[in-house]
Amino acid sequence: MLNNLRRSPTAAVILMAMFIMTNYVNRTAMPIAGPSIMKEFGFSQTQMGSIYSAFLFSYAILMTPGGALADRFGPRRILGFTGLLSAVVTALASLVGHSPLSAVLGAIVSFQAIRLMVGAFSAPIFPGCARMTANWFDSDRRARVHGLVVAGAPLGAAITPLLVTWLIGEGGWRFSLLVTAALTAIASLIWLIAAGDGPASAAPAVRKPAHGLLPLFRNGNLLVLSSSYFALNYFEYIFFYWIYFYFGQVRHMSQQDSAVYTTILLLTMMASMPVGGWISDRLSRRIGLIRSRGVVAGGGMAASAALLYLGVNAHSDGAIVGLLALALACASAAEGPFWATAMDTAGTDAGAAGGLMNGIGNVGGVIAPVLTPYLAERLGWSAGLYFTSAVVLAGSAAWIHLGRRSRQAFDSAQLLPTTGRTNSSSSGDLGLKKSKSQP
Repeated sequence: MLNNLRRSPTAAVILMAMFIMTNYVNRTAMPIAGPSIMKEFGFSQTQMGSIYSAFLFSYAILMTPGGALADRFGPRRILGFTGLLSAVVTALASLVGHSPLSAVLGAIVSFQAIRLMVGAFSAPIFPGCARMTANWFDSDRRARVHGLVVAGAPLGAAITPLLVTWLIGEGGWRFSLLVTAALTAIASLIWLIAAGDGPASAAPAVRKPAHGLLPLFRNGNLLVLSSSYFALNYFEYIFFYWIYFYFGQVRHMSQQDSAVYTTILLLTMMASMPVGGWISDRLSRRIGLIRSRGVVAGGGMAASAALLYLGVNAHSDGAIVGLLALALACASAAEGPFWATAMDTAGTDAGAAGGLMNGIGNVGGVIAPVLTPYLAERLGWSAGLYFTSAVVLAGSAAWIHLGRRSRQAFDSAQLLPTTGRTNSSSSGDLGLKKSKSQP
């Protein structure tokens, strides 16, 4: 049975989505517990913000090396062990204030060090899953598959506030971190036992050496793609960090309505990711890979810019929520095409390439939650969100450039080999048929 699981592409997709969802619960538990931590230790908002930022610092910097490790040693080992380490470090946060080491370092430094390590151990997860998707699936199926995989992120983000708030009410913030750490450890053990690196992972495999990190930074197509992903992350992170505040404080919706509408937006985001990938893969049969991905990703980003502008100028609650949900859906539909294109661009370095793209993208995620309220304080929230529309619209233009530079390489299938196997792969039971060119 275990060998059957490791040979199943469906199991691989389910395990990746589960792993990403659990990681999101683990990494966002502390921000939900933040008010309780601030109250106990007397932290200011600025001090707590420095603790949150420590995660993003190591997470963004180590994403490319994390992907390279997955390329070299396989995603099953790297993600499994880093997941376990992330769980251990999160559990250590519950000891701050009660351990000799935290007494020496101080509470702030202890929390910063813990979040720095959680970011470091979380960094390989997204690029490692990209490596695994590239191992299991051919180019014309990767967008829909990875759309399903990354949908675990907004699902985890939607679950965490409800779960962690309930756990805090039951046993306090320390208890909540211990439980989320335990869930992460369980998910990591399941991953190590049941996940397979690829179709041939049940038997000994010889890995081709990766090309190294330096060529990735010289890959013009990958850098253009990453700059566009920066814009997409800038747009999406506004919804992660500020949409609840925007509904309640700017649009004067009730606390309950704000919570419900925020959850609706996150679930819309989750649903749109696999749908966008599916549309992209279906279109590729008619217009080619890079064109189809450009239509979904570039077109979706442009549409999201327009819909956000309309949503900012809407007046009724229903119109505001509906337009913003559509804006987020159009933007999130681009996730699968982005990740699939990164995999195809780099060949055997698919994990490192995904790490580079996501690392640059997360820089946009770091800037957006800070710059948007800065603009809002001086020019109003409408101006801050108009600027967000301009950023994502500019990012969509990168797909025109990619289409001009890459169409021949992508659509003639002149891609670097992704794994040591041939272009054929197990079709599995995802409803994804082999391409006609495959034996």
